[in-house]
Amino acid sequence: MNYDVKDLSLADRGQLRIEWAEQDMPVLRLIRERFAREKPLEGVRLAACLHVTTETANLAITLKAGGAQVALCASNPLSTQDDVAAALVKHHGIPVFAIKGEDHDTYYKHIHAVLDIQPHITMDDGADLVSTLHSQRQELLPNVRGGTEETTTGVIRLRAMAKDGVLRYPIIAVNDADTKHLFDNRYGTGQSTIDGILRATNILLAGRTVVVAGYGWCGRGVAMRAKGMGAHVIVTETDPLRALEAVMDGYQVMPMADAARVGDVFVTLTGDIHVIREEHFAVMKSGAIVANSGHFNVEIDIDALERMKTSKRRIREFVDEYVLSDGRKIFLLGEGRLINLAAAEGHPASVMDMSFANQALSAEYIHQHAHTLEKQVYRVPIELDKQIARLKLDAMGIRIDTLTPEQQEYLTSWEMGT
Repeated sequence: MNYDVKDLSLADRGQLRIEWAEQDMPVLRLIRERFAREKPLEGVRLAACLHVTTETANLAITLKAGGAQVALCASNPLSTQDDVAAALVKHHGIPVFAIKGEDHDTYYKHIHAVLDIQPHITMDDGADLVSTLHSQRQELLPNVRGGTEETTTGVIRLRAMAKDGVLRYPIIAVNDADTKHLFDNRYGTGQSTIDGILRATNILLAGRTVVVAGYGWCGRGVAMRAKGMGAHVIVTETDPLRALEAVMDGYQVMPMADAARVGDVFVTLTGDIHVIREEHFAVMKSGAIVANSGHFNVEIDIDALERMKTSKRRIREFVDEYVLSDGRKIFLLGEGRLINLAAAEGHPASVMDMSFANQALSAEYIHQHAHTLEKQVYRVPIELDKQIARLKLDAMGIRIDTLTPEQQEYLTSWEMGT
């Protein structure tokens, strides 16, 4: 078995952490038990480009239990948990190509390594796997039946490909499932982003001004958690509806040009490029902390910060100090990469339970229905979304009402009025 991980001797520690996460993933456990009995993915080669974490490990184990031949690489150079990567190789026989801190060339070498299995299904987190497949490994495309995408950023890229007519196989946008983005993006990103910032800096958030760039589901989550810890939260937005919602939720809303002058901590979560730029760095307070929790490290214009600096040093493990010509200091966290995975452990297992249940069931759906799907981006079928929600409620010991026959008839009729 080919693989490329940091150190196989870390495997036993990684296995314990995988087991710890599994305890909080009851929905995926139920799916894995069924997969082990039914083998719905028997003979399927599945290439996955995901954050290599304890939760992802449980997804990979589930897919293998279903009969799939799985190969896994990292979807971000700083998100890999090396002990987990080692455990998947040593204890589960799953080839992993991921090392925390890998350089750009190694990152893409690992993507090519998982594509070497000639996949039938791709599973992506940011669309780098799909993009590489379409641009550099086109000879493999005839074998690919379909794929899944985990993130908002990746879905944006894939919908652009579909619009331009270059997407060569159907993709299910796992991110668009309600049991994914309403929970993973809001509660998972909200908690884990704050966790990453605090682990990297050990600052007190109470009393500080936190600027949240972007008020999508991820931005909502971070704003909510920062406010809950006593921070004064400012939101910046380009979408008038989201900006209005942020105002109604009790946050101050202003342009980044104004927020840059008063913020203490800045977090970008937009999925777009250069949200914080040179003109913003030019007016920030000395000591301002800048972090990104969007998928790619493009939201902060790091090149501008490099041009503006007179000196730079790593003052803590995930904190780079930039000293500007006027003596002000700006601190960049995690090299501008996903701070919740660079400096922390990513989302809690209980929320990834639903996200990865969507991944597993979507892979099964693609295998069964690929021949009927167009080369487009699809939502997760609503019946799968609701099935996952029911399983999660059952696992939490929560019961809900069901419609009576009278109520069902009322909702499907037009004759009955006031």
